[in-house]
Amino acid sequence: MRIFATTPLHVGVEELARRQQRYDAISPAGVTVELHDLAHGAPEQLDNAEDIARSDDYVHRALAAAPAGYDVLMADCVLDPAVARLQEETDRPVVGILKLNLALAAALAAPMGAVVRNEAIAAEMRRVAAAYGWERWLGQIEILDLPFDSISDGPGWQQRLDEAAEVLAAKGARTLLNGCSAVDVDPEHPSAVPVFDPVLRALELVAAGAGR
Repeated sequence: MRIFATTPLHVGVEELARRQQRYDAISPAGVTVELHDLAHGAPEQLDNAEDIARSDDYVHRALAAAPAGYDVLMADCVLDPAVARLQEETDRPVVGILKLNLALAAALAAPMGAVVRNEAIAAEMRRVAAAYGWERWLGQIEILDLPFDSISDGPGWQQRLDEAAEVLAAKGARTLLNGCSAVDVDPEHPSAVPVFDPVLRALELVAAGAGR
């Protein structure tokens, strides 16, 4: 299975390579993700509602223009930019990372907590979950209040993630969605609440659905 994916930002050559290496490492057998950068002019970080809206437009254009030969289109972002629009506009399969994770939570009747980098991302995650009709399965969202550069700093993100997990554990969370599609954290690292990678889970669900 070949997946055409696009970043939600213009990230540049080095960061694109880092993110592609991450996909190469975590993709299930039989699944290949080919990640593409957004064009110059796209937002370079998601810090407010305007950034998020522009990201949605750029992702929409990039995925709509994806060449033939791919089995699935995917936005490389837990906010599912442009996913709902594209699923209405095209017959090509379009994957939403958040949508797949919420669908699993709903199927298991198991609400999940989440951590995100800032308030703007938290607000959009809540909005998208509500638009899907699955807001009840997205529980408490803890805001890490980290700069954009923290996305490529796995240990720094892990430290704040551990702190957030302790807070959410005290509030009754049972699982915790690591709310950034591009952060590398240690899957074996013990946290107060079991933390899962939403991208890895989404790819596993896609692979299972395709019978791979």
